Amino acid sequence: MSTVVLVLHILIGIALVGVVLVQRSEGGGLGMGGGTMGGFMTARGSANLLTRTTSILFGAFLVTSLVLALLNRAATHQGSVFDKLPAAPVTAPAPATPAPGAVPTGDQPAAPAAQQPAPATTTPAPSSGEPKVPTGQ
Repeated sequence: MSTVVLVLHILIGIALVGVVLVQRSEGGGLGMGGGTMGGFMTARGSANLLTRTTSILFGAFLVTSLVLALLNRAATHQGSVFDKLPAAPVTAPAPATPAPGAVPTGDQPAAPAAQQPAPATTTPAPSSGEPKVPTGQ
């Protein structure tokens, strides 16, 4: 169907160009359309005929343009380019950690104090092999 409309559209376009070129303009055009033409039509009659023909061809050209646009839209509508992009993974932002020694403000939760390992309370065993018993000093 669209091939038939396209061929008709091209033929109408060629005919429209031809009719516009034949019309007499203020500069004389191609020199056709004026004069007596052997008594066939008067100058005014040929101008009216060419004007009506131009209007009809323009209307047909406009209609075939709209039909081709509608046929093309229905045949090739595949969505937007943005619909084909892969979705980016959504990740939560990392919580903001204050710099060491910074005083927390009211809008930031206080960070827990840095925990250091507790000092060892046991003493290493003497090399003599006997365990040293703590005294209650």
